[in-house]
Amino acid sequence: MSTLKIPLRPMDVQYVLKDRVYGALKQAITSTDIYAAPEPPRLDERKLAEELGVSRTPVREAISRLEQEGLVQSIPRRGAFVVRKTKREILEMICVWAALEGMAARLATKQATDEELASLRKLFTTFDDANEPGAKIDEYSQTNIEFHQAIMRLSKCELLIQIADGLFIHMRSIRSQTIKERNRASQSIIDHTRIIEALENRNTDLAEQLVREHALNLAEHVKQYADYLDS
Repeated sequence: MSTLKIPLRPMDVQYVLKDRVYGALKQAITSTDIYAAPEPPRLDERKLAEELGVSRTPVREAISRLEQEGLVQSIPRRGAFVVRKTKREILEMICVWAALEGMAARLATKQATDEELASLRKLFTTFDDANEPGAKIDEYSQTNIEFHQAIMRLSKCELLIQIADGLFIHMRSIRSQTIKERNRASQSIIDHTRIIEALENRNTDLAEQLVREHALNLAEHVKQYADYLDS
């Protein structure tokens, strides 16, 4: 019996390490509420290297790569900081997100299975009524984010999902921040319930409309109350 010979090159362990460090840092930034504090989060090379158990070189290279992607900005004599958008930029991003998520909802009514649509309702099983989110605001904030990500995935349109991912770091952070303001959580769960019903009923036009309006309501809130964002 002959042995199959596959032309392989030795794995560049250093390259794999660089890629893993980059992925870990990008995931950490994506998971952080970058608008929660008055100043943008600072990336400390030494501390990051210690936490990851690596030298500072792959951390520095990962930060440089993130800077090329526009997620990080290096300021001379101050260090590297996660980039935060201005209020105007955030409002533009929400406008684009509204269009993308509205289309995602429209596609979901045609592409998603009944079981996949039902999974949206299961996200909210721990919140029995509109008063529950306020009592469990951190838990609800994460559920809220997962809900909007899920709608994008249920579109089953890979290009749409990829474009939305580019906005997600800032959309996630601004949703995490604003859901805690002016009792928005209670209204959010009401909106989500209506969206889920429209999706489950395969009401394409209504699902798209409700999702788009939900996002544009976020834009209106940011416009009126998000004074912590630079103008």
